Amino acid sequence: MVVDDALLRLIVFVSILAVMFTVERLFPARQLSKEPSAPSQKMRLTGNFGIVFLSGLSARLVFPLGLMGLALFFTEQKIGLFNIIDLPGWLVITLSLLLLDMLIYWQHRLFHKIPVLWQLHKVHHADTHVDSSTGLRFHPLEIIASLAIKGMAIFLLGIPAFAVILFEVLLNGFAIFNHANIRLPAKVEAVTRLFLMTQILHRIHHSQLFKESNSNYGFSVIWWDRLFGSYSAQATKPDLEIDIGISEFPEAKDNAHLWGLLLMPFKRKNKVKIKRKK
Repeated sequence: MVVDDALLRLIVFVSILAVMFTVERLFPARQLSKEPSAPSQKMRLTGNFGIVFLSGLSARLVFPLGLMGLALFFTEQKIGLFNIIDLPGWLVITLSLLLLDMLIYWQHRLFHKIPVLWQLHKVHHADTHVDSSTGLRFHPLEIIASLAIKGMAIFLLGIPAFAVILFEVLLNGFAIFNHANIRLPAKVEAVTRLFLMTQILHRIHHSQLFKESNSNYGFSVIWWDRLFGSYSAQATKPDLEIDIGISEFPEAKDNAHLWGLLLMPFKRKNKVKIKRKK
């Protein structure tokens, strides 16, 4: 069953990535920076997919059973809230998905607010061009921390294995979708942003401006940002002109390759210097 879980996730992951990768190259919303210090697309993709591979490998080594394996074990042992109280299966799945999604929202928000966690998460934000590969670019230590947080939620709530795998598939899919370098047609985008995190909304989150990067934390639905006061509908600049990345790392080429990404959290820099609006 664990093998089927891994295979299913891989098939969905590759399919969504292939579709978004193709669409963003046919209809790109923004062009790659031509600045001399900016990394080439080849350098970016090599570094981004390299760290995806290492993060996945690290996760397997630290959590060999995976989240689904943990969920199966806790269910068998009757551990966790949903394994103790008697609720209809459909309600347990629905509540599990909602609670996990809200957890990821707050996890993301805390990774911006707590300095030691930001040191890990800034690897994701230091990308100077946002596309589908950016949605997968997370330091191995951040992936391990995220798995530990979700594992604790599965333990406390007794989230069933089906809800876990469904959530992981949705999370990966939405992360690729809202990071994609595309722009939905205006009318479609206006309706979609009422429910989901669109590409335009998420590019605001990748702005160098402190106020903008500390908004739109959701990876899938938009309602957590609206509910908890972190929603930003529009950036100070038009979508095409938003300064993407972190001003702490102006020499983007030095940090785009795999080794640079792995070492980034440990480099001694000044305190976070996300550009603040004057």
